[in-house]
Amino acid sequence: MPMNIALVGIGKIAADQHVPTLSASPDWTLAATVSRSGTVDGIASFTDLDRMLAECPDISVVSLCLPPVPRFVHAARALAARRHVMLEKPPGATLTEVHRLEGMARDAGVMLFATWHSRMAAGVAPARDWLRGKTVTRAHITWKEDVRKWHPGQEWVFEPGGMGVFDPGSNALSILTHILPMAVHVRSAVLEYPENRQTPIAAQVQFTGNVSGDFDWRQTGPQTWDIEVETHSGRLVLSDGGATLAIDGTPQDVGENREYACLYSHMAGLVARGQSDVDLSPMVHIADAMTLGRRVTVAPFSF
Repeated sequence: MPMNIALVGIGKIAADQHVPTLSASPDWTLAATVSRSGTVDGIASFTDLDRMLAECPDISVVSLCLPPVPRFVHAARALAARRHVMLEKPPGATLTEVHRLEGMARDAGVMLFATWHSRMAAGVAPARDWLRGKTVTRAHITWKEDVRKWHPGQEWVFEPGGMGVFDPGSNALSILTHILPMAVHVRSAVLEYPENRQTPIAAQVQFTGNVSGDFDWRQTGPQTWDIEVETHSGRLVLSDGGATLAIDGTPQDVGENREYACLYSHMAGLVARGQSDVDLSPMVHIADAMTLGRRVTVAPFSF
């Protein structure tokens, strides 16, 4: 029988991904939304989370699609009400916040799922399988997109806690940390801050193991979401955010790309097993890059 779930934060990502995925899922019934402005036709809507939790005891899971900064307070309230919680990526504004939420979930006996939707892209699991046991000689991320297209008018991405270009960059890092057969860490970074903004619009990051990343939010035209990995046994390229895979130039059959459907299916299994899934390795790289990064001021940016 499908489980009842509430969506908190009805913005672009909820409308584009979460709502249609839940509508098509055999595991879930979207029973309520919580938002100051957004609603979903035919679904009970609330503007206050505490009221929804009090009035809807049959809703066992809360999926949070809010920006990272306000997410902790909402997650803590849902966990205190003994509801399972799903966190959109990146799972919080700081590592400490998510560690605390993990402890709260454990104490309440409920599930916490820190999601990384790009890990569910069709080519990621086959890429991980192919790299297993191989020696990586070089890896490079090229992750360049247009912030005006994907975050139109969303000023919070340039405010403290918004992470700037590392918001989409976390998608690349979630894939990298999942597929590499060895651990790496940040050695240095250059962070480009618009003179009128509080978070970087571009970043170049150097990791151990001859691994690097080039992240930019100023790309127009075709968007670039690629990860190249070279080994003694051949070369792998994940493109389209992990949806397509080529090995030594030969495209691989990886099937349909169903990132959010796979996320929600995975969460149904976590709830059934009473198991949390909280991997913070992508956020560790972001925190390290922000700590080690040399700041460069660039031209102002406006939407």
